[in-house]
Amino acid sequence: MSAEVEKLLADEWRRWSDSQPQLIRPLSGGLTNRSFLLQAGGDKLVLRINAGNSRALDLDRAAEADALRLASARHLCAPLVYIDPDHRYLLTRFVDGVPMDLNQSEALAQVAQLLRQIHQLPPISARLDIADKANRYWQSIDRSARFFPALSKLHARMESLLRRTSNPQTYRLCHNDLLPENLIVDNAGQLRAIDWEYAALGEPFFDLATVAQGYRLNQQQQQGLLAAYLQRPVEEADRHKLAHWQRMYRYLSALWYAVQASKSAPESANLSMGGTALSAEITDLLAAFE
Repeated sequence: MSAEVEKLLADEWRRWSDSQPQLIRPLSGGLTNRSFLLQAGGDKLVLRINAGNSRALDLDRAAEADALRLASARHLCAPLVYIDPDHRYLLTRFVDGVPMDLNQSEALAQVAQLLRQIHQLPPISARLDIADKANRYWQSIDRSARFFPALSKLHARMESLLRRTSNPQTYRLCHNDLLPENLIVDNAGQLRAIDWEYAALGEPFFDLATVAQGYRLNQQQQQGLLAAYLQRPVEEADRHKLAHWQRMYRYLSALWYAVQASKSAPESANLSMGGTALSAEITDLLAAFE
């Protein structure tokens, strides 16, 4: 792996640096891509090499590039340095910081503000159609997997809900993957979102649902997040809408992990949701239909 990275750096560094970079170390945490910390002159950079299964995961690298350029200009992400025209890799400046802790007193308000700023960015061409995304994941899942019969049953139950989900009139630019590992508070106290590979126009409540699920927010915390984001009293319809999009997020997440579990690659062993946990999640989602 190091030899492959060193070759890429030797071939490409003049495109984005005045100083020949040095590979410092691999960075952990990514479930699909591989990332490395570099030193180039006085700058610390992050090199991300895109996953070989990007197509199976329905990743739109051009859309990610468009979103990153917009977000970087507003200081909402790690500052963008370079995007390979062939979408093999990208570089950002290294953000020295810590993961967002939602137990801090102003944390929910800070996350809500970041969400509003993201959703106010100009639109890009890519759209997240939940039903289409689910179908694309579905086509890449191993039919012989142990979890497949239960997942097939869940898929049939979810289809009608998926068809009623799309409402392009409410679409805004969304991050679509705002899990705890993708929300970083830098040393200046600014909250930044990283890992924009799922960015697209979509339903803003999907971002809210991702935060609620990723941080396992309780009902009081969800109420606080909604109030801070909406900047008005929370209504029952808002709570129902958030619950609906949490269900959509959980289903797409289960399909994503099923795709990953269906491929034979070393990084599959490092997934945070193994086969047993995936089966349990499918069972729990099915129980909601009973």
